[in-house]
Amino acid sequence: MNARALCDAFGITGRVRAAALAAQERVADIRYPAQAIVSARVLKAFASERIDENDLSGSAGYGYGDAARERYESLLAHIFGAERALARISLVSGTHAIIAALGASVAPGETLLSITGRPYDTLRNAIVDAPHALVRRGIHYREIALANGCIDIDAVLAALQAATPPTAVFVQRSRGYAPRPSLCVEACEAACAAVHAAAPRTLVLVDNCYGELVEAREPTHAGADLVMGSLIKNLGGSLAPGGGYIAGTAALVERVAAYLYAPGLGDRVGPTFGFGRSFAQGLFQAPLVVEQTLRGLDFAAALFEELGFAVDPAPGAVRTDIVQAIRLGTPELLLRFAAGLQAAMPLNARFVPEPGDVPGYTVPVVMSSGAFVQGATIELSCDAPMRPPYEMYLQGGVSAPHGALGAMLAAARCIEP
Repeated sequence: MNARALCDAFGITGRVRAAALAAQERVADIRYPAQAIVSARVLKAFASERIDENDLSGSAGYGYGDAARERYESLLAHIFGAERALARISLVSGTHAIIAALGASVAPGETLLSITGRPYDTLRNAIVDAPHALVRRGIHYREIALANGCIDIDAVLAALQAATPPTAVFVQRSRGYAPRPSLCVEACEAACAAVHAAAPRTLVLVDNCYGELVEAREPTHAGADLVMGSLIKNLGGSLAPGGGYIAGTAALVERVAAYLYAPGLGDRVGPTFGFGRSFAQGLFQAPLVVEQTLRGLDFAAALFEELGFAVDPAPGAVRTDIVQAIRLGTPELLLRFAAGLQAAMPLNARFVPEPGDVPGYTVPVVMSSGAFVQGATIELSCDAPMRPPYEMYLQGGVSAPHGALGAMLAAARCIEP
C-alpha cells in the first residue's frame, strides 16, 4: 500500500498523515509465513479434488446429488484435515452453525462446558437467555473463566473429574466483545490434549470464526472434534453469498446434519441454487484475501499506536484471527471512528452509523459496514458495544489499501473531527 498516495487522494493531513507515514514504515517489513503454508494447502485441495465445469451448476429444491455442494464440502474437509465437512447456504451465520453443532452434540440432561469463559453476546443469548435457548431445552451449561487470557487447564481438569463429566467442552477462539486476546491453535491443541486424556468421551467443539486460514494449522489439525464458523468471513474470500460450515469427525458431522435436516436425510439434501461457483472461487482466493486483511490490520494497529491508543494485537505480533481491537476509551470516539470508517465503504458511505439495539446484545451496538454481502466481515467493517472499556473491533478488509484507507479516515475523524 502507499499511505502517502492515499493521504494525497483523500486530503488527509496533520497528525494523522504523519502517523500514517510512520505506520507504513513500521509495517513494511512484516512477513506472514503461515500464509505460504495455508496457500499451498488450499492449492493442494483443489488439485486433489479435480473439479470440472459441470460440477458447479448446482441445484434447487431438495438438492439431491448437488455436485457443487459435495465438491465444496470435500474441499473444506481437505483444508481442515477433517474426515467430513458440512457447508450450507441455509446456515445463515457462524452463530447458527455453532448452535447447530452444540445442540446436536449435547442432549438434554447432559452438560456443555465453556472453557473460554462467557461466549460473545449473541451466542450466550442462544445458549442461556433467549426463548428456546439450549438450557431451556434441558441442557446443563457451565463456564470456566480464562486465567490471564489463557485456558485454565487445572480448572478444566477439575471439572472433567466430576462423577458425570461434561459431554462437550466449547472453545471460542476469537475475543468477541471481551478485552482478551484471541486464542491460537497451539492453545486449542493443549486444551484438546488435556480434555481427551482426562475424559476420552468428552468432545471438544471450537468456534473458529475469524480464525480460518490465519495460522498454519486449524483446530481440527490439533485434536478438535468439530470446528464451526461462517462462510462470509475468511473462507468465503468475499465471494460466498452466505452460509456456514461445520467440519470434523464423520460421525459428529452426520449427527449435526441429521439434527439440521432430518434423521435418514442427513447431508444428502441442501441445494446450492447456482452459487457453487462463488463458493469455490471464494475459497480458492481466500488465502490471498486473508493475507491482505492481515496487512491492513497491522497498518491500522501501527497507525493508532502512533496516535497514542492502546491496540491488541500490536503491529507485527503473531495474529490468530482477523480482528483488531483499538481501545478508544469513550463512547464519543467510538461513534467518530465508526463514522470515519463508514466514509471509506464502497457501499453506503454517505450514512453515519448510530448505536442501536441488535438481536442478542444487551447494550446498544454501533457498527460500520458497506459490504457487498450483508454481514460479510471479511469485508472491511467495525463494531463495538457502547460500554466500557469502549473498545472498537476492526475486522476484515479485502485489500490492504482499503483497510489502510478506512483506518486513516477513522483516525482523522477521531483526532481532527
